[in-house]
Amino acid sequence: MKLVPTLLLSLLLSGGVLAQDATKSPATIQGIVTRDPDSQPVKKALIELIADNQAQGGNYTTITGPDGAFRIEDITPGRYHLFAERSGLLDTDKQRGRTDGRILTLKAGQQLSDLHLRLQAAAVIRGRVTDEDGDPLPNSEVTALHQTFIAGHKHWEQAGAERTNDLGEYRIANLPAGNVYISVSPPPDFKSLIENAGPTGDAHNAKADPTASTTYQTTYYPGTADRSQATPIPLHPGDEFPANFTLTPSPSLSIRGSVVNVPPRASATIMLQSRDFSLVLNGAEMHKDGSFVIHDVSPGSYTILASIEGSPVPMTARQSLQVGSTNVEGLRLSPQPGTTVQGHVRLETRNGASRFDPERVFLALQSADSEQDEGMLAGRENFSNLAHVARDGSFQWTDVPAGSYYVQVMGDTTSSEGWFVKSVAAGGRDINESGITVDGGTVTLDLVISANGGVVEGVAVDSKGEPVANAVVVAVPEARMRSRTDRYRKTVADQSGRFSLRGLRPGDYTVFAWESVDGEAYYNPDFLKLYEGRGSAMHVSEAERKSLQLEAIPESAPSE
Repeated sequence: MKLVPTLLLSLLLSGGVLAQDATKSPATIQGIVTRDPDSQPVKKALIELIADNQAQGGNYTTITGPDGAFRIEDITPGRYHLFAERSGLLDTDKQRGRTDGRILTLKAGQQLSDLHLRLQAAAVIRGRVTDEDGDPLPNSEVTALHQTFIAGHKHWEQAGAERTNDLGEYRIANLPAGNVYISVSPPPDFKSLIENAGPTGDAHNAKADPTASTTYQTTYYPGTADRSQATPIPLHPGDEFPANFTLTPSPSLSIRGSVVNVPPRASATIMLQSRDFSLVLNGAEMHKDGSFVIHDVSPGSYTILASIEGSPVPMTARQSLQVGSTNVEGLRLSPQPGTTVQGHVRLETRNGASRFDPERVFLALQSADSEQDEGMLAGRENFSNLAHVARDGSFQWTDVPAGSYYVQVMGDTTSSEGWFVKSVAAGGRDINESGITVDGGTVTLDLVISANGGVVEGVAVDSKGEPVANAVVVAVPEARMRSRTDRYRKTVADQSGRFSLRGLRPGDYTVFAWESVDGEAYYNPDFLKLYEGRGSAMHVSEAERKSLQLEAIPESAPSE
């Protein structure tokens, strides 16, 4: 299974649309990097300028001098992401969840000379992990986490992690300011692993008394196994926060069940994935009688998956699971073959002229259940949600798990040409609104991708009418379509506050601008309700171009 991050896609797939125009005069940027809050110059900082479109621009790097100054010359005009990096320091924007860098639009011959990049001292969390007797617990994994929004859902994201040394000590560096949570996962329980892999087929172990053993469990600061009771640590720039943990044995929770529908001479591997972290936390092998047991499970929300090994075709079972304070018994998993989704794409270009090569089109098959998307697709090594369109316009996904999906066009097709998926048909019926239902066999699609998407451009300003650089601008679709992330369009304003949203499907939208947004919170309906009346409502027709001045919502406004 391979899920491709959106920013990486936009940078990697943007090549090959237009040849570089050698007649354009190059641009130049220069500026200074300082440290907050004392404004001291930062020397030896790495400055990176990454082209939004790799075919039209390039990538440039330089190092700041003793006075913190930098200069990059001979830059091909275009739109760029600007980054500053220095060991022990962090870009002040990154603490607010931005990872795309500052956005610059450089015109032919432009000399941009007033750039000021500010870095903050990173924070550190350090401490020691011991057992109930005060002895060190080496090889424990200590993780710093923060909450953000992914596809509109609250999600725990790792900010840093380290394992304890032989003294039980750890140190997590380069942490941004803000609230973080700390978890400690105990070292592997080799005694439990040996018991689970016993030569008797594990029938006895699988049916053992669930209260017979205890184990160290994942513990959250300041010392609770219940994540809902975890206390956040407010980190400030340059902090060195001490956090010690004492782990004590507690009854071991387990998940017991069986795998059915297994082909002869095949076996199954079972994985338990946290729906909060998108990490595989535990695993087990299927016993000879089809049973399995997963030990040392902490309370939480999970996706459990069974993958068949040795089957003529890939087979996987998936089920959502909530683990409370008691063991889970009698779980039944029935792996099924994946579906093949295939079809043909037709490109609808402006004025009927074919200016676009189908081989430069990339399609993504996105789960309609965005909250469970990664859990649904984990464990399917033969499935990638990204498909390349062949020269004849054909495409294919294989081993697609059961569910509901929609197709999204990726890469430069949306960013520079304004393409959008106009229609999706199966069996002569348009399913672009309802989505694609996958439940086995083969699904054949006919896609029409149009270059006649609407365009909304303008400038983001503050309450005084001054441009807001790096404002997050989002076109939010009408209420009935807000569960479909493919119907949104998002961009970031450049240094002059200017933005351009391309590839809008005809329909009704509300366009918002925020000085800063926590991850992808704009997909969350409760988040949007806080800003009713703060956006600009409009109807966008096919190939229509609209302009507006949009007042950016300041950071001090409510965000949750």
